[in-house]
Amino acid sequence: MAWIGKLGGGLLGAAVLGPLGLGVLGAMIGVAWGHQFDRSLASRGWRAGDGTGFDNLSGSSLQQIFFETSFLVMGHLAKADGRVSEEEIRAARSVMHQMRLRPEEVQHAIALFSKGKNSNFDIDARITRFRQACRGQPGLIRTFLEIQMDLALSKGAINTSERELLWRIAGHLGVGRVELAQLEAVLLARRNFSGQRRSTARRDNSLDEAYKALGVAPAAPDKDVKTAYRRLMNQHHPDKQLARGLPDSMMEIAKQRTREIRSAYDLIKQHRGMR
Repeated sequence: MAWIGKLGGGLLGAAVLGPLGLGVLGAMIGVAWGHQFDRSLASRGWRAGDGTGFDNLSGSSLQQIFFETSFLVMGHLAKADGRVSEEEIRAARSVMHQMRLRPEEVQHAIALFSKGKNSNFDIDARITRFRQACRGQPGLIRTFLEIQMDLALSKGAINTSERELLWRIAGHLGVGRVELAQLEAVLLARRNFSGQRRSTARRDNSLDEAYKALGVAPAAPDKDVKTAYRRLMNQHHPDKQLARGLPDSMMEIAKQRTREIRSAYDLIKQHRGMR
């Protein structure tokens, strides 16, 4: 809510007319002036917050920033080692497919990916803007990092240049290396679990990966397993992601995440006899 102008105007009005015994009237006049000031700021997209010029955006503006930043950074990350591999191109195409983009949206995403590959692309400025837009929405930042990490893992391993860039991106977003390493481990486990769960011969490996996918140890008590599951579902549930500002087009990605999490939890429940 815009309030800074009304507060300042009210205090100023009371201070000016207070000595004349008209403090209340002065405050009312100041609040009225401040209201107009707040409306002017709001019309330019400014909201009181962290002093960066705007607080977290809402609706289509935030969704557009998320969409554009995702593909720009994917392109930059794919080119981090000097060349874009076929696996990375397929991974980017897979994201577009999961998003069920219209043909014109696919072309826009490809253009953003190509722009991000340019050596003169200012990734630091773009990530800083993205962080400002997502202020107060750590779930969006985590989803964004998951998308980038998935691309880096598409070749099976993350090379030095890609890892350094991921550290740099995460640093701008306020995410430490330890947290990023934990995210990588969970994503890798989900990938392995997803590939193994259809094979009964690999059931034991699938169970191990299921625990890793939830980020808990096999010896963890049932209560901790349930807590981890609920936390992950809260982070990735499509309805919650949509409310936080994730673009509609990326809802299928969120749905895939929840399916993977639920499958891992179901396997653990079955193995433990949990209800």
